[in-house]
Amino acid sequence: MPILILIVIALLLIPVFFFFYFLNIWVRALASKAHVSIWTLVGMKLRKVPPNLIVEALIRLKKAGLMEIDTDALEAHFLAGGDVLNVVNALIAADKAGIKLTFQRAAAIDLAGRNVFDAVRISVNPRVIDCPDPAKGRLTIDAVAKDGIQVKAKARVTVRANLERLVGGATEETIIARVGEGIVTTIGSSDSYKVVLENPDSISKRVLEKGLDSGTAFEILSIDIADVDVGDNIGARLQADQAEADKRVAQARAEVRRAAAVAAEQEMRARVQEMQSKLVAAQAEVPQAISAALREGNLGVLDYYRMENIKADTEMRAGLVGAPEGQEPEKAP
Repeated sequence: MPILILIVIALLLIPVFFFFYFLNIWVRALASKAHVSIWTLVGMKLRKVPPNLIVEALIRLKKAGLMEIDTDALEAHFLAGGDVLNVVNALIAADKAGIKLTFQRAAAIDLAGRNVFDAVRISVNPRVIDCPDPAKGRLTIDAVAKDGIQVKAKARVTVRANLERLVGGATEETIIARVGEGIVTTIGSSDSYKVVLENPDSISKRVLEKGLDSGTAFEILSIDIADVDVGDNIGARLQADQAEADKRVAQARAEVRRAAAVAAEQEMRARVQEMQSKLVAAQAEVPQAISAALREGNLGVLDYYRMENIKADTEMRAGLVGAPEGQEPEKAP
């Protein structure tokens, strides 16, 4: 019996607890003139939507004079994964700044992953973007003029958020990349680095003429060249590198010719050795031929001695005048 009484008391206290829970939220909304029925609050709880959040959003909209948005729209945005209070704050800020922004547009921007409240603030207070971004380790944009001198530049881009193109529009990284490309193109088309140093504003003018904010979520208000400095002589370095490469090519070709000459010299030496061996072989056949001639009677003994005397006389003359061996000395006139 006592257990049954406790169950009955618990069943009675649960509705009372929920009544006072929703009563607090209902009274708060009623006091702010943002009336919401208790049954609507109960439905929010059943749909797993925090009633406190929706009522807080309605109160902010009511105080800002934007009561055309109902609870269904706020619940739908919450169930879609959006940030209800961020969207409401963005609508209030846009209304105070005189910027036309509907709830559907703000909700779409928020669901796209963009901070809609921050976008409204950028629309009111333009943002300055450093180009290049120092956070990525680049301090200057380097380009080379036609005379081969490197020019280093820094730029600051003032942008304002475009709420109409915030969904699907390119981000700040695209703006930085396009501005860097425009600066490189402008410096590269200059005849001399002196022209860039004398008129740095010409860079910003030519970059602005390219319409770099097309397709982005921002509108470029101005591009200011913060710093311009002279870098290395890239042209001279390239010429030196080219000269060094040409020298190596010439050395390689000379080495090829030297190797060919050495090979030809070795070939000629081999041919000389071959001819000398043939000469030695021919000279070795002479005594055999003389012996055969003596045996056959084609050469007499006196003829042989006469030939030996002539040979000895020739060698003696060569020794007297210093003529090379095997070469007859010049006859006196």
